[in-house]
Amino acid sequence: MTLKIGILVGRENTWPQAFINEVNRRDAGVTAEFVKLGGTRMAEPPRYAVIVDRISHEVPYYRTFLKTAAIGGTHVINNPFWWSADEKFTGATLATRLGVAHPRTVALPSHSYIPDIHPVESLRNLEPRIPWEQLVDYVGGFPLILKPHAGGGFKQVYKLHDMEGLWAAYNETGAECMMLQEFIHWDKYVRCLVIGREHVLVMKFDVSAPYPHRYFDEPEYLTPEEHERVVRDALTLCRALGYDMNTVEFALKDGVPYAIDFTNPAPDMDYWSLKEKFFNWAVNRMADMCIARAQSGPATLAEIHWSSLLNPPGTTSAPKKRAGRKKKD
Repeated sequence: MTLKIGILVGRENTWPQAFINEVNRRDAGVTAEFVKLGGTRMAEPPRYAVIVDRISHEVPYYRTFLKTAAIGGTHVINNPFWWSADEKFTGATLATRLGVAHPRTVALPSHSYIPDIHPVESLRNLEPRIPWEQLVDYVGGFPLILKPHAGGGFKQVYKLHDMEGLWAAYNETGAECMMLQEFIHWDKYVRCLVIGREHVLVMKFDVSAPYPHRYFDEPEYLTPEEHERVVRDALTLCRALGYDMNTVEFALKDGVPYAIDFTNPAPDMDYWSLKEKFFNWAVNRMADMCIARAQSGPATLAEIHWSSLLNPPGTTSAPKKRAGRKKKD
């Protein structure tokens, strides 16, 4: 019986078809195709050995379907039950506890609330005033970053230089839970594409450059020591978060990589963005992982329990010995 890999995507045009073509080209007893859905029955048998999810964070029905498929034994990449941990402030705490350098960060009460929240009765646990001066001091003063505690796409991200600017920006954030973050005056900046909690592609990245000209192929951009630590920290974070595909960004200051953004479980893998060398790496590493996962058998749960849903059979990647500097494979 031929095993199937399904792809759930949005407006992507380059990586999905290239991935499907690569899997089918290998003739490994595994085929790939776009998932087609028209309604999901409860506890229905899974149709796919593996599903690669690139869009369920935007389409709630897809997330509902994926959770049902995962319970039935499908390997879903990334695991839909891990998305509940996809919050930047949670990630800041996790990184700090794991010993990964992270900018000092503070979560803030929201500026506004839904109509059913009474400003006195519903919010009695809040202090009457946010201690702005103390929090700004904690994150190292100005300039600083104000951004949502969750989300992505550089939405509602502000670089601020004084208290008046901070208050003005905060007043625009509505019901969003925001956070203050130390601004790292970095010397180097990289984005790491991590596949299978094992393979790491370290790319020079210019966050301020216009899309799609943000990635640069400069193998000697980092020193061997910097490269080694970036790879190690990227793997540490992805293994802790349970992500099989993710991007991790580091701002390096005086040789220390600060993890800036690392909850990107539907990472950029577009051809026009990554360009040919990096794109081919992403296509091949994803094909390797998904074919191996399909051939490993169903992710059958020993018991229906939250801990089993987070770590189904065959997905846990144990930490390995420290990674040295290797060629990009």
